[in-house]
Amino acid sequence: MRTIDKLIAPHIKLAAVLVKRAPTLTLDFDARRKSRLAATLDDGEEVALVLPRGTVLRDGDVLVAQDGTLVRVVAAAETVLMVRARDVLTLTRAAYHLGNRHTPVEVGTDYLKLEYDPVLADMLKRIGASVEQVSLPFQPESGAYGGGHKHGHDETFAEDYALAQQVYGEHHGHEHGHSHDHGHAHTEGHAHSHDHGGCDASCGHDHDHGKHAYR
Repeated sequence: MRTIDKLIAPHIKLAAVLVKRAPTLTLDFDARRKSRLAATLDDGEEVALVLPRGTVLRDGDVLVAQDGTLVRVVAAAETVLMVRARDVLTLTRAAYHLGNRHTPVEVGTDYLKLEYDPVLADMLKRIGASVEQVSLPFQPESGAYGGGHKHGHDETFAEDYALAQQVYGEHHGHEHGHSHDHGHAHTEGHAHSHDHGGCDASCGHDHDHGKHAYR
């Protein structure tokens, strides 16, 4: 049994003829997000899929077996819910409620697509969306911080959390590890030692720690 253990990054361009001639591996979404999998190529050959943990395969991805053979990934048709709405607001509300439930969703210009779930179907209908059960390939969005399609990188909660914290820090402009000599007080629930260069209350600094006071 051959082992497939590499995923070619999308920025690496392969000759179209090589990709076209490569045997195909058709998988549904649940199988495409498993990094360890016993699978069967479309030509009947049994293979072992051993990829970096956290890898999620997408339609058109090209894999490499240990013997150098290329294999092209095909997203299988599966039972999904196609969600549409009469207006943008309703579709946006549908996306919001699905996001609150951490549901994998494929986002199109005028539709949402998700794995079949009768409970979610009922919820979506209640907010005014139209829901149709169909058989189509399913390719949900990757994680907001780049997760879901990392080539050769281990995708872990800790990694995504650290990146989220970094983004948060960048957008909020300061962290608690920096110097507090820039003229505003912080609410921390504990005392700060502020060096204001010998100024007393007449310098105009507000030391009320119940709020931020900006000069």
